[in-house]
Amino acid sequence: MDSVGVVAIGRNEGDRLRQCLSSVVGRAAQVVYVDSGSTDGSVELARSLGAEVVALDLSIPFTAARARNAGFARLLELLPHAEFVQFVDGDCEIVSGWIEQATQALHDHPDWAVVCGRRRERFPDATLYNRLCDMEWNTPVGEAKACGGDALMRVAAVQQVGGYNPALIAGEEPELCVRLRQQGWKIFRLDTEMTLHDANMTRFAQWWKRTKRAGHAYAEGSWLHGAPPEGHWVKETRSIWLWGLGIPLGAIALAPLTKGLSLLLLLGYPLMTYRIYRYFKQQGYKASDALPYAASCVLGKFPGLVGVLQFHTNRLLGRRNALIEYK
Repeated sequence: MDSVGVVAIGRNEGDRLRQCLSSVVGRAAQVVYVDSGSTDGSVELARSLGAEVVALDLSIPFTAARARNAGFARLLELLPHAEFVQFVDGDCEIVSGWIEQATQALHDHPDWAVVCGRRRERFPDATLYNRLCDMEWNTPVGEAKACGGDALMRVAAVQQVGGYNPALIAGEEPELCVRLRQQGWKIFRLDTEMTLHDANMTRFAQWWKRTKRAGHAYAEGSWLHGAPPEGHWVKETRSIWLWGLGIPLGAIALAPLTKGLSLLLLLGYPLMTYRIYRYFKQQGYKASDALPYAASCVLGKFPGLVGVLQFHTNRLLGRRNALIEYK
């Protein structure tokens, strides 16, 4: 493990940061914590736990991508022989044994750049929104197109593509994976427990902002890498345009011409909800979980549309994209 480093990022994570750093200090050769302007004593806490701290310059807009790049650069200064780096969000705890299994997987497969595992919610039953997150994290096992914020990466691969895109306010991990795959690297999701995450979402407004951020990420990702053959997030963005704007606008605008028959288009929403619900039931989920998840997928087209519109408005006006934070 002397060739493995950890980069954790966070802001005002409180006790979640303690759990995060305690799960990795002593289990890797070097732990770097990057703080984005915390006011809760996170910097002092991280130092007391034995982590190297990088405090980002407050005059430059924060992004998770920028924080990860800064942590990665500092890690290589302290551990120049590092072969692997575990990136982790400050609201996550690394499960015991994950780093060892993930490192072995990259050792065994020299063409793999990234491995990730199962991220779970620490308190999935605390709120409906936490449960939705826990279902979202349950991605397919095997070769994947992308990873999330928690992943073990090969240092040489990250260096080859120049790290994360610091301008992105969301979706920076999938965008990095696009560039890695373009260089011939592979990303794998292992059938292994990886992290415990604390979404701490208790309000509808938090869910709305988080889903809006996803829409922004889809729009920016498709703008950057939507051309064939990649087609990065083109399908997701088109779906948001269709269900978030096209169908309701068409149904209402055409109502006078069709004597109201165009309003039948709105039946597509309950139909799509049922199709998603049926799919998750077939995957073994309880009805009490499958139904709200299906409903959130359909309802999410509307905050997603707000995120898409925000990205393109800022792009056309030449404005910097601002962070969309849900907690």
